[in-house]
Amino acid sequence: MPRPAWAGWLGAVLVALFAGALRFLDLGTPARIYFDETYYAKDAFSLWNYGYEHSTVENADELLAQGKQAIWTGGSDFVVHPPLGKWMIALGDWVWGVLPFGASMSPMGWRLAAAVVGTLSVLVLVRVATRMTRSWVLGCAAGLIMALDGLHFTMSRLAMLDIFLTFWILAGFAFLVLDRDRTRARLAGLADSGAALSGWLGMRWWRIAAGVCFGLAVGTKWSALFYIAAFGLLTVAWDYGARRTTGQRHVARRWFVFDAVPAFLQTVGVAAAVYLATWSGWFTTSGGHNRQWGAEHAGALADSPGWLQAPVNALRSLFTYHSEIMSYHSSLSEPHDFASKPWDWIVMRIPVAFFYDGEGSDCDATSCSSAILGVGTPAVWWLGIVALLVMLVWWVVYRDWRAGAVLLGAAAGWLPWFAYPDRTMFVFYALPMLPFLALAIVLAIGLVIGQRGAGSADGTDGSVPGRSPWARVAGGVVFGVVLLLVIANFTYLYPVLSAQSIPYEAWSDRMWFDTWIYGSAGPD
Repeated sequence: MPRPAWAGWLGAVLVALFAGALRFLDLGTPARIYFDETYYAKDAFSLWNYGYEHSTVENADELLAQGKQAIWTGGSDFVVHPPLGKWMIALGDWVWGVLPFGASMSPMGWRLAAAVVGTLSVLVLVRVATRMTRSWVLGCAAGLIMALDGLHFTMSRLAMLDIFLTFWILAGFAFLVLDRDRTRARLAGLADSGAALSGWLGMRWWRIAAGVCFGLAVGTKWSALFYIAAFGLLTVAWDYGARRTTGQRHVARRWFVFDAVPAFLQTVGVAAAVYLATWSGWFTTSGGHNRQWGAEHAGALADSPGWLQAPVNALRSLFTYHSEIMSYHSSLSEPHDFASKPWDWIVMRIPVAFFYDGEGSDCDATSCSSAILGVGTPAVWWLGIVALLVMLVWWVVYRDWRAGAVLLGAAAGWLPWFAYPDRTMFVFYALPMLPFLALAIVLAIGLVIGQRGAGSADGTDGSVPGRSPWARVAGGVVFGVVLLLVIANFTYLYPVLSAQSIPYEAWSDRMWFDTWIYGSAGPD
């Protein structure tokens, strides 16, 4: 890693503070529930008050906009996503409520956690990119690219789940990269010292930390399961390569016994335990949806000891609840004007109009528009396509681990959705793949810039082929142009990402395609 270490951390913190300033500016606008906040904000409040999702009155959105909190009625509500992301929304609202200038159950409160986590995700990306490139400049560039992506920006200012899902997936990946470095360093040290290379490499705490993060990700949205499968295979593949590099005998046997089996327990096993823990509110209360199903259908279990009945019935109830959730997700095919398919996401063909108000008159024009368009910065996503192709070639030719990791991360957030062509989907489902697009862009830039001296033949030392001074200058120009394109594109779109009131003509100019206005429905 580059030295001194504090300089790299300083760069990461500065980029994160810049991202945070963007996300917290006018975070309470619009001052009402909009889009799917109607589900997640209210579910968060009910979790905080009841421990489970509670049903609300029909005009709950309007009551909250008026500052009224008497919105509960009836009993439990059937929800289709695990509770962790909503607990995080509730925690953010509680923090805002106890501050002297804050107020609970307010737009700023229920969006606070998303803004904090969106900012932290930029910090994590800077650090993992620095570790993968061994460059402060490229690490900070990766964070800046994600900070200036319109989709990440809007989802960091909205009480929905996808920003939390993205954060936990990225954090888990970062811990796996750190575990890779530590493990290879330990193996290399043993090989250099001439010590016997035993099979057991000690407790892999960073990989356990990754398992915790993946469990929290699944506890936010089930789509994180795709990443557990992908990254679980990735970490054991890294272990196999590390053992082969050190010239160990009986590599396959050592790898399976001492790496693959423990890796399953440290990632999948830990993730499963953490996932169950995210349902603690549902377990420790009695009124949640389907909570009493097991007791009502105890059957032969009714004759078993009381200490056994309660936990078994709770797990049976949760299993039945999960079956209902799976049935819902499997059959979800309701039409929506801004629904899109996975092939639309990568080119930002059909974004989501989260909010639009064309009735304003405070923009010094005859007709004003205020909008929040859930669209990724095209300069980021379109350049990301090129960068992924570069990563594919780099991996095929050199088998570079960084290219493979980035490709797998992007694929896990994109390709599995092609298996559900009839399901109702939206562009923000692609948010977890964004960090890997940013990594692909900076890795591709690193290849263009090169280094002063030639690196290893296979690129495993983090180097790329040496470049002449003029070639490095040309690479630096490419680097600058890419960043300027991203900055300019985000700046241009910023008014329609942040609900600013602008003249209708200015809003219309920023709607580059008809699908950005009408979605898949097309113009009337």
